[in-house]
Amino acid sequence: MQKTDFGGYIRELREKSNMPIRKLAHELDIDTSTLSKIERQERQVALHMIPIIARVFDLDYKELQVQFLSEKILSEYGDADYFTDALDTILKTVEAKQ
Repeated sequence: MQKTDFGGYIRELREKSNMPIRKLAHELDIDTSTLSKIERQERQVALHMIPIIARVFDLDYKELQVQFLSEKILSEYGDADYFTDALDTILKTVEAKQ
């Protein structure tokens, strides 16, 4: 997946599968208006939805979660002055804990 718009990616998956919005909303335990807002990038996907989306569309869970987290972090902090320095520090911290 190489989308910068996670909600749009969900819509694309749903439409390619000919899945009605109400069915995916039911799987995610949200109402259709919330899912519609997610697909239009007016609301964020919640982390707990990622395994459900992976299961429903038979996607690799790890790949989907990595993409979701990457986009979320980048959209939230990507414009910060020392963003890459912070990422380097995070990686070093994680590696030290392993």
